Amino acid sequence: MDELELEFQLDKQLAADSVFLGDLPLSRLLLINDKQYPWFVLVPRRENVSEIYHLSLQDREQLMVESCDLSAALADGFNAHKMNVAALGNVVKQLHLHHVVRFVGDAAWPAPVWGVHSLKPYADQEIEQIRAKIKMLLATKIAFEPVV
Repeated sequence: MDELELEFQLDKQLAADSVFLGDLPLSRLLLINDKQYPWFVLVPRRENVSEIYHLSLQDREQLMVESCDLSAALADGFNAHKMNVAALGNVVKQLHLHHVVRFVGDAAWPAPVWGVHSLKPYADQEIEQIRAKIKMLLATKIAFEPVV
């Protein structure tokens, strides 16, 4: 763990709304606990960062690699109609990138997923299935340390 990670703490709202899946070289990978959409979040393990431009050039480049690799893996692995990738930060200030797999006819289609419906949590078995699927999907794309 490098010095920049030592002070990292996940925002309380992100922690409450998600399940920790594991770590990529820069970012923590979370699953939003809402079975209406395959919805993942990358959170760079850097303290006091709220915008992409606050990251060092090296971290910005790494975040884009992780985001693109995750997007490609999710699009292929979940047969996405569209990938929604966004860094909003209006509610949670900590920098985080949403990666939402979208399907024509999903619960919010074609609107954004934010605030449309209340979260519908996954069952434990469903989380474990997604955890295994993500581990397999990322295996050939990027270094991923899954939580066990």
